[in-house]
Parts: sequence; C-alpha cells; structure tokens
Amino acid sequence: MGATAAPDSKGYATPTTPAAEGLSPALARNIEALVARRKRDAKSASLEQRTAAAISSFAGSMMFVYIHLVLFGAWIALNLGIVTFIKPFDPSLVILAMFASVEAIFLSTFVLINQNRMAAEDNARADLDLQVSLLNEHETTKLIKLVEEIAKRLDVDTKGDDELKELKRDVAPEAVLDKIEEVGERATPS
Repeated sequence: MGATAAPDSKGYATPTTPAAEGLSPALARNIEALVARRKRDAKSASLEQRTAAAISSFAGSMMFVYIHLVLFGAWIALNLGIVTFIKPFDPSLVILAMFASVEAIFLSTFVLINQNRMAAEDNARADLDLQVSLLNEHETTKLIKLVEEIAKRLDVDTKGDDELKELKRDVAPEAVLDKIEEVGERATPS
C-alpha cells in the first residue's frame, strides 16, 4: 500500500510527496483541492440555495414517490368510497388536484433554482477548463519552439514540415470562439 501525500501549508498534498497507491502526487493534490473547493462552496451557499438543493434532492428520490403513492392512494380511496366508514370529503378530487398543482409549481421552482446554481458551477468549471487548456496549448507551443531550436543545433532539417510550422503558432482564443460562432450561425437555419 502506498503512502499518503504529506500536506503543504494549505493542507494539500505536494507534488513531490508520495501519493496513495495508483495516484501520482499531482493527481492526489488535485483531487484534494477539488474536494476542498466543493466543501467550501457548499458551506458558502445561502440558506435558500441549500434549501432548494435539499428539496430538489428529496423530490428526486424514491422515498418521495412512495410517500406520494401512499398519500394520494389513501386520499383517492377515502374519497371514492372504497373506505366505507369515512365520509368522502373530496368526491370530485378537485382539492387533491389543487394540492398536486401547487406542489408541482413549488417543486419545479426549487428544481430550477438548483439547476441555476449547478449551471453557474458548470460555467466556472468550463472557464477553468478553458484556462488550463489555453495554458497547456501555450506551453506546448513553447516546447515545440524549443525542440525546433535543439533540432537546428543538431542539424536536423525541419524546414519542409508544414505541420510543425502550424504547431508553432499560438492559439488565439478569441479567433477560435469567433469561428465557432460563425460556423454555428451558418449551420442554424434562419
């Protein structure tokens, strides 16, 4: 069994210390950082956001379904006269329909609040992914230029390699986004 990574001053495993078996120290540190970030974000959520998340989570569970099966089934049984010793109080089931409609309104609102929060988190992760990808692209371009300089010193001919010339160019994210939008607009029928 591998040793766990020793934490740095912020409590994260450092890339130079051994990590859990099967994980590189950098990967172990990244996992710890992500988990810590999620915990911090969960703690910083407002009461309304936590409430909406809890209600959405419960409404998406089988327990919610079972409770509704029992409650609605009992309501219907009582009001259709199946249970004979209790007088029906909602024989047309209008009150039940009203309760179900109001519940649906509130549940859909809670789900939308929760989805909006999750969409904001997804946008932040997408921005992080883009920044990491752009940094990776920039570093790769620098490495290609460095390798080309080494190749020149070793008299390796790279002049006819058009692909290498293309790879040496830095990516302009604005140009890429503009091109994606342009292609998307052309593909969308007006």
